[in-house]
Amino acid sequence: MRPTRKNAISFALITVLLDSAGLGIILPVLPDLIQELTGEPIANAARWGGYLTVTYALMQFIFGPLIGNLSDRFGRRPVLITALAIMAGDYLIMALAPVISILFIGRAVAGITGATFSTANAYIADISPPEKRAQNFGMIGAAFGFGFILGPLIGGVLGEWGTRAPFYAAAILALCNCAYGYFVFPESLSLEKRRPFRLARANPFGAARQALTRPVIAWLLGAVFLFQISHFVFPATWSFFTKEAFGWSSRMIGISLAVVGVGFVFVQGYLIRIILPRFGQVKTALAGFVFNIIGLTGIAFATGTVMIFALMPFSALGAMVMPALNGLLANQVPDDAQGELQGMIAGIGGLTAIISPLLMTQILAFFIGEAAPVYFPGAPYLTAAALAAIAIIPFSIGLRRGK
Repeated sequence: MRPTRKNAISFALITVLLDSAGLGIILPVLPDLIQELTGEPIANAARWGGYLTVTYALMQFIFGPLIGNLSDRFGRRPVLITALAIMAGDYLIMALAPVISILFIGRAVAGITGATFSTANAYIADISPPEKRAQNFGMIGAAFGFGFILGPLIGGVLGEWGTRAPFYAAAILALCNCAYGYFVFPESLSLEKRRPFRLARANPFGAARQALTRPVIAWLLGAVFLFQISHFVFPATWSFFTKEAFGWSSRMIGISLAVVGVGFVFVQGYLIRIILPRFGQVKTALAGFVFNIIGLTGIAFATGTVMIFALMPFSALGAMVMPALNGLLANQVPDDAQGELQGMIAGIGGLTAIISPLLMTQILAFFIGEAAPVYFPGAPYLTAAALAAIAIIPFSIGLRRGK
């Protein structure tokens, strides 16, 4: 029996919320854990953090389109449950890691199975009419943000008990999420809408060829690519940046991430449902780009904690970009290709998560290191602001091609 739209959306939201809470729990203690395992200063720990993120992202780039195509063939439910089960094991591996190399193994496994967010988006596309997709994608983003309210707060508190405690908590959340999916989560993709699995399309290069056959999709994905490189500056450098620039503790880092989560929940869960019907997806996305540029530039030159928190509303308003872009893209493909599209977006996210941490952590390490021509820990955020501005170019070209 096909679930009602209201219940189906709630299932997807809870899954994303628990998943993001598990991810957010570990962020406040990651710098300290890396220093504990390597015995190196914060600048070198930032580099290790970038390499860990790249490991995760490389696996997601390679396997994201595969997971998306598998969900188009076998349905969203089995793919999601399997990914969550392996994710729980990944957190346990990191909790027990005696050396830094074990952390890399854990992040590689997590990258392969990191399909929950993209699969949830495909689920939303399955059950939403075209005119409601962007708004419902916003609700998914809001659930992710709410998870980031809970996760970093829990991680910051647990981090006071030890660097491993948040990882055990993340494993428990993932297991609960897996159990919830197994017993409650209904399938959204009916048998008649499934399509055969083709390996030629289930890899990043095959997916790219499919995208290039539709210029509108190709240009909009180009905007996603640049925007995601910009956006990944936060998970790649925030803990290291705030610890270095303002001397924040893991508790303070957790609080700041929770505040960001509150802003995301408000914008994507409530405000965007007012803005989208009134201004449309195009103007909403453009406004999000502008707010991102303002917020990132301000953070780059922030002189203290108060200024950082004052700039957070701009970052929150910038969260309008991806739901609007995702809605524009989802309306360009048929129902039996939504998983492939979301896998493609996940693949782009993986590729940008390879490029961005390498770029941003190296910029941070350089500008806080001894060889820096000027001490400027905000340099990665100024770089990110420039990339967000450049992303408007392919976005505009894609819109013109679609007319």
